[in-house]
Order: sequence, then structure tokens, then C-alpha cells
Amino acid sequence: MNQRRIAAIVVGALLATGLVGLSPAAGANAAAPARYAPKIDPRDFGGAVDNPWFPLVPGTRWTYAVKTAHGTEANTVEVTHETREILGVTSVVVHDVVRVGDRVTEETFDWYAQDRRGNVWYFGEDTKEFAKNGKVSTEGSWESGVDNAYPGIIMKAKPRPGVTYREEYYRGHAEDTARVLGVHAAVKVRAGSYRDAVKTQELTRLEPKIVEHKYYARGVGIVLEVLVKGGVERAELTDYSTP
Repeated sequence: MNQRRIAAIVVGALLATGLVGLSPAAGANAAAPARYAPKIDPRDFGGAVDNPWFPLVPGTRWTYAVKTAHGTEANTVEVTHETREILGVTSVVVHDVVRVGDRVTEETFDWYAQDRRGNVWYFGEDTKEFAKNGKVSTEGSWESGVDNAYPGIIMKAKPRPGVTYREEYYRGHAEDTARVLGVHAAVKVRAGSYRDAVKTQELTRLEPKIVEHKYYARGVGIVLEVLVKGGVERAELTDYSTP
């Protein structure tokens, strides 16, 4: 799913206090230096991605209906059986496809790995956007360790309200951060009703006027994404299947 952004006032507050930039060994809530450059030790990673709020079991498939100001999109996300080694870490490959009608408008391969503490890290993406005129954009693509890009945490092992963290870092291209708003959110979507969901708010200094809330259900993952400022977009889970 596309990462979205939070308001400038929140950006300023978080930057003033220092965002979380972690190495797995440092612990999930250690303060980060001003320059974000987490040290990645492959020995700190390994095994399945089984974080309760972001499980990535190969063969799992999520389908989302996405309503925007321009119409409706269908977004399908599937955990593949493939892996990719990045910075010495074996990462799970997740295939993400967006369609408008029968036309594919975006295709992405995302790379995730879980550290031994249970934090799920985002190591980058290979993404393509397909315009109606045939042009293809790869602007959102990045890989940790290439051109000073670094991984970030997509979901904490133990999310706590008020905790902030970087989800990715490729200066000028991918600078999403998240803040946990709550861990007992109730949310209802077409795929079902969920309680005790983790609710986050996302931001980036690249688009500071956009605010997005995300809901992660235990045992499922992302069930709802809503732009609450800066645009019109709602992506809700309509179908979920496991192998």
C-alpha cells in the first residue's frame, strides 16, 4: 500500500525531539542520533515474520477497495515464497498490485524482515507506476544500502501509544515516519470487525500537508487506511485469505 503523510505541525514536533532510528541491538525505543543511520547486523535477524500486527506468511493474500477523489481502485497484496538478501539480511518479498478496472496502474515488490526482538523492518521496494500513455515511472523505488538508503521499522514488536519511528529512509524520495496513536482501536471494514487494533498516524517532510491513519488488526495486518487531511482516500480490507 502507498505510504501517506501527516501534518507539518506534527513533523516539527517530532523532529524537535528526535525520531527513533534504531539498530535491532539498540532496543525498540532507543533515542536516535540526528543523522539516521541504523546499524544492521544480519545476526540480529532470522526466522519467520510473525509479528501479531504484521504477519507475513507466504501465500497470504489481502484485497483492498480503494476509494479516491478520482474513482475506485482495487489493491491486491500477496506474500510470495521468494526472498531477497539485502545488507546480508534475508527479506520476505511481498507483491502489491493496484488496478483500475482491468488496467494495472502500479506494481510493487516490497522487502521485509523481522529482527529477533519481533520488530518488522522495511528494507525497500521495487515499484513501477504505469500511465495511460504507456510511460513507466520507478520514482518510488529504493533499496537499503544503495545510495545512502536505510531500512526502517514498519511495525514494532510491542507498539505503545506515543512512540514514533522511521518506516524508511531514502533522502528526498522515501522518508515516511509513523506514530502509534493507540493499541485498542475498534475498526469495522467489509472483511470484518476487529478490536484491539494498532492505530498509527503517518507523516513525511516530503508531503507535510497529508495526514493518514492506519489500522493493524491482530493476526491479520493492515485492515484500513484513511487520509484524514490533504486529500480523499480510503482503503479498506474486503477479503483476506491464508494458505
